[in-house]
Amino acid sequence: MNEPLVLAGLTTSPLELISFVLAVITVVLNIRQKHWAWLFSIASSATYAVVFFDARLYGDMGLQFVFIIASIWGWTMWLRGAGNGPLVVKRLNPGTRAWVLVAWFAGFVVLSTFLDHFTDTDVPHADGFLTAGSLMGQLLLARKKLENWHIWIAVDILYVGLYVYKGLMLTAVLYGVFVLLAIAGLRAWSAHVEQRA
Repeated sequence: MNEPLVLAGLTTSPLELISFVLAVITVVLNIRQKHWAWLFSIASSATYAVVFFDARLYGDMGLQFVFIIASIWGWTMWLRGAGNGPLVVKRLNPGTRAWVLVAWFAGFVVLSTFLDHFTDTDVPHADGFLTAGSLMGQLLLARKKLENWHIWIAVDILYVGLYVYKGLMLTAVLYGVFVLLAIAGLRAWSAHVEQRA
């Protein structure tokens, strides 16, 4: 399932292509706030875990398993809501924004140290930084916090370069598409944002 395949001049594999399609569907459904996005997220994460393992992007591979768990939680949150009503799009307060940045930095330090010392990856710091940022974005997405799109825009831009470096050209294209979709998501969700929380 991972034999090389040339598609539109890009070398890929059938598994990377399947992961690509599932990931695009996921983000489009997220923008529209459709709970089915989480099912496609689970499938995309499972297939991308294999793709990233083959590319020795172990932080990204491990992140896919976290994404699966977070997707189950996100699906539950989007279906059940929070507190007394449905989950709605809200902004983070300044204090919570600061904690998100601290958690991102702490995750980066822990992950990059682990990847540097216990794996054979050649990009421990980039992998650790982007893995930690992706985790923050996913958690904020599950809670329908507007700022998830800010994180995804930043992370996706940086992922394009990482995937080009690793030779995952189709995935690099995907993350370029993700940048555009994240900008669209930010605009769409901004129109629905409620008071800060």
